[in-house]
Amino acid sequence: MKKIFTIITVLISLSLAGIIWIQISWIKNMVLLREEQIKHSVEEATNRVGEDLAIRKGNYSSLGNINRLNAPIDVLTMDMFKLPTIGQRFTVDEIREKIQKAFDANNLKDVKFEFGISTLNYRGGIDYFEKRSDNFDAFYTDTVHNFSYIAPLLAPTGTPGENLSPDEILIVVIPAVKGIVMQSLRWNILMAALFSLIIIAAFYLTVRTMLRQKKLGDIKNDFINNMTHEFKTPIATISLAVDAMRNERVLQDREKISYFNSIIKEENQRMNRQVETILKASQLERQEVDLNLKPVHAHEVIKDVAGNFTLQLEEKNGRAELLLNAENDLINADEIHFPNLINNLIDNGIKYCKENVPLLVKVMTRSNSRSLEIIIEDNGIGMNRETLKKIFERFYRAHTGNIHNVKGFGLGLSYVKTMVEAHGGKISADSILGKGSTFTIEIPLKKVAPVTSSKNTP
Repeated sequence: MKKIFTIITVLISLSLAGIIWIQISWIKNMVLLREEQIKHSVEEATNRVGEDLAIRKGNYSSLGNINRLNAPIDVLTMDMFKLPTIGQRFTVDEIREKIQKAFDANNLKDVKFEFGISTLNYRGGIDYFEKRSDNFDAFYTDTVHNFSYIAPLLAPTGTPGENLSPDEILIVVIPAVKGIVMQSLRWNILMAALFSLIIIAAFYLTVRTMLRQKKLGDIKNDFINNMTHEFKTPIATISLAVDAMRNERVLQDREKISYFNSIIKEENQRMNRQVETILKASQLERQEVDLNLKPVHAHEVIKDVAGNFTLQLEEKNGRAELLLNAENDLINADEIHFPNLINNLIDNGIKYCKENVPLLVKVMTRSNSRSLEIIIEDNGIGMNRETLKKIFERFYRAHTGNIHNVKGFGLGLSYVKTMVEAHGGKISADSILGKGSTFTIEIPLKKVAPVTSSKNTP
């Protein structure tokens, strides 16, 4: 079973890792593809604006008179008729409007941009920017995070302005292009992350369920073993008593018959108590136990319960020390279940005592304005941290190998916790292995209505 569980866990882990790796790869490819799509759309939009401006640059009506001259145009004449540049002819707002229309046509409506128009010198380098948007300089210089595209503004061949207008370029910059990509894909990425979390949650629940089933299987086996030990002893005792009563000598001795009858009755009652314990645990699990809460003085209950353990303490050369210092011990409690939970805690300290060490069980109380604290401390064998975490679980018992020196089904402390919480309180445990354990119960005090004084009217 353990080997199969390990194999299943490894296979599920590998599958989960593979799915997450595939999703991450898919997201990376999707981001790259979307980035290329945005860049391509920006290039198309910029080229469209550049072509429109270039056509306007080549078609100047003022050149018609010059073209009709038969005389050749020398360089000086050309300089005299030098045409205005795009940067001189259009304002920043007009150019921005043209670019925005081109962006809208290419599905780039919400993409922010900066632009600049520059003339080129005779070497082909940028001379100066005639027109530029407000933040163009800051974004244009940052080539790491921003994407820029250059469209030439050259008068078309054969147009009047082909040789009379200076060469210009249109530069469009897209700030933080990766941020734009991530923004456009945010829902895809969120859905991918959500499904990854769902897969991880399903994997966690699967492993947790498998561990819980394994734990329940171990608890079932421990419970069956404990129940076998608990019932085996009285059954064997009853069987021996019945066999002894068949003896002719015993049949003729009334005292021996009475003695064996008392043994059978006692062992029968013992098994009956064990069955009741199991049935009571089943009722507690289904929450079928109704508490009959009444005003109870906790100190009186503690004294009565501690007195019932006098013989057991004397057998172990031990004693119980009561330090009942609470100023107020009046609580609302069930007259049956509250003494039982105190009984179980004291009995637990006696069961797990050290050998050859005088047993000491301390029961202390203290109170505040709202609650009563009951502390039950022993100097027994104690518990390690792993055991301490599980002592209130149903059917749990500390592992002692094949030694069955302490009787029980592992229901006592689970019953105590259930009853304390049913009384509106809480319980905690502290223990040091080899030094003993301490259980602290906190139960709300009974609220006493204020007494109002009345005056007799004459």
